[in-house]
Amino acid sequence: MDHEHENEHKHEHDHHDMHEGHEHHEQMNHSDSGDAHASNENKHDHADHTGHEIMFRDRFWVSLLLSIPVLLYSPVVQRWLGFQTPQFAGSDWIVPVISVIIFAYGGLPFIRMAIPEIRTRKPGMMTLITLAISVSFIYSMAALVLELGEGFFWELVTLIDVMLLGHWIEMRSVRQASGALNELAKLMPDEAEKIKSDGSIELVPVNTLAKGDIVLVRPGANIPVDGVVFEGSSKVNEAMITGESKPVEKLVGSKVIAGANNEDGSLRITVNATGDQTALAGIMRLVSQAQSSKSNTQILADKAAGWLFYLAVGAALLTALLWSIATGFNLFALQRVVTVLVIACPHALGLAVPLVVSISTASAAKNGVLIMDRLALESARQIDMVVFDKTGTLTTGNQGVVNILTTGEWKDDSALALAAASEQDSEHNIAKALRKAAAEKKLTLPRIKKFRAIRGHGVSAEYEGKDVFLGGPKMLARLAIELPSEFAKFSTSAGNRAETVIFLAISNRIVAVFSLADVLRPESKTAVKRLQDMGIQVAMLTGDSQEVAQLVSAQLGIDKFYAEVLPEEKDKKVVDLQSQGYKVAMVGDGINDAPALARADVGISIGSGTDVAAESAGIILVNDNPMDVLKIFAISKASYAKMIQNLIWATGYNIVAIPLAAGVLAAYGIWLSPAVGALFMSASTVIVAINANLMKRQDFSIVKIESV
Repeated sequence: MDHEHENEHKHEHDHHDMHEGHEHHEQMNHSDSGDAHASNENKHDHADHTGHEIMFRDRFWVSLLLSIPVLLYSPVVQRWLGFQTPQFAGSDWIVPVISVIIFAYGGLPFIRMAIPEIRTRKPGMMTLITLAISVSFIYSMAALVLELGEGFFWELVTLIDVMLLGHWIEMRSVRQASGALNELAKLMPDEAEKIKSDGSIELVPVNTLAKGDIVLVRPGANIPVDGVVFEGSSKVNEAMITGESKPVEKLVGSKVIAGANNEDGSLRITVNATGDQTALAGIMRLVSQAQSSKSNTQILADKAAGWLFYLAVGAALLTALLWSIATGFNLFALQRVVTVLVIACPHALGLAVPLVVSISTASAAKNGVLIMDRLALESARQIDMVVFDKTGTLTTGNQGVVNILTTGEWKDDSALALAAASEQDSEHNIAKALRKAAAEKKLTLPRIKKFRAIRGHGVSAEYEGKDVFLGGPKMLARLAIELPSEFAKFSTSAGNRAETVIFLAISNRIVAVFSLADVLRPESKTAVKRLQDMGIQVAMLTGDSQEVAQLVSAQLGIDKFYAEVLPEEKDKKVVDLQSQGYKVAMVGDGINDAPALARADVGISIGSGTDVAAESAGIILVNDNPMDVLKIFAISKASYAKMIQNLIWATGYNIVAIPLAAGVLAAYGIWLSPAVGALFMSASTVIVAINANLMKRQDFSIVKIESV
């Protein structure tokens, strides 16, 4: 399915929907920073703030160095610190000339960034900064030319320095928060060892590989492609991609993911996907997309910034009016007005939510949770009903051997090995299940001869000169074999559990019987129990029979289940639950569950690491582990808490600081200068950034499997 078409309504905002500061950085960088424009340094498109960070860093250091002589030759600073600098011809011009240079180099970028706000009639942070530095600059130049007394050039240059420093810190924090993408990009090798048709090995660029090619991956190397193991066995570390902490054993037929690290064995892999088509590339696109999507809390922050602008302008006008009435509109009154405008700049407010968005999205990706829609993650904290699809979600979706019964002279392992050997050339699902069970036990398969598939009945072979037959009840009828009572009892019991029964017969005598079923994931029972312990109800949807649904529900401790539900009817069940007042999360495979995933308050797709494009889901679990649903709730609650904390700090700080900046305590000798106001505003920004970055220390790996 096509992601853009299926989920267009969820992703109609592009990267310019980040907070306004980022948008203006982009515009200014195009127009002003030249070669400092952010480059796409890795192999896949994603938001990169390196160019912005470098530009603000360079301007900060240059402006700071130029500010030193301004401070040293400022009369106010000299009086405060009790020193005097050497005087010479032209020394009186040091302060104004250098201040003009700093204003042009460090201040004009903020003015450029304010132009789009003014044009769109959406004043915000940049407009406030522009107003503050413009008033400072114009007044100081007027004071110099018209001899109105001392200007405050030193306040102007320190204000610009602090603003540049704050933006540098912001860009650095955002870039570091997106570092998970850079780390993922490093996992992808540039070259691969291709096995040619004559058996020779050629080192080729990964982007020249095609589907169907075979590549060699040596121990210790990163896997360059998505594919299937053609030959060999090994353990593969997929932690950076799927969040699975333990290396995963890979055998012939196992799927592998590009970027995973091959640990101890040599693998020959048939290529399924390369480059932008790999799971890793898909993960990076989804993470980048999620980092630029808006949440309700971010929308609230945008509104708060708009309100703060009008509050700041109103407070500044009121300050000017009252001080003019009290003392006349003098330098002190102007300083109060400028300080109000500086302290009200919603710099911290603009950073409060986007930084949490970026960090939480990166943290989720590291834990194998891909956030496609920020609204989905934000809504997850309110979920009180989780509905699981059965097949492929609570179960593996593949047949597995669940029970074996043998006659006295045959052991379970020897019977399984012979059955797997007999099915070695078959591609039937039952054959795959028998071979997989034998491989997991590392059984040595005996040599068989004369393999033959008997359509609709099973297979036959020859073992140690004896005829071997493997099949279901039809095979027994074909061979006219009477079922011994113990095997009949086993067969009846397995049938009641909706399990498939396969018989192994040698020389027309049954020696073993196997029952196969869609295997429950080992984590499913624990996941259900943990959710119930959190006060979240759990339900199951399945197209299987009532008997199968009842059996699986009983095994997992699920009270509410819906059986014999067609894919197109699943969304109706979700609607029914929502009509009962539940906030519903639907967990499915993202294909036949698409309508229900789209209908749910939160759609969660669980799929293998090689199938991450579940278009109808707001959240994707890269790893096939229902326990990861718990990570979603933990990350949702943590990120929301950080957003609210930052919003409270950013807005609360300004609300308290604006009256002080206006001079309500001036009668007690307490007021804020423009420079000190700028310093405090920057401190607010740093505190918000630090608080957001504390999320990086939170451990979301709460899903260690425990027996329940």
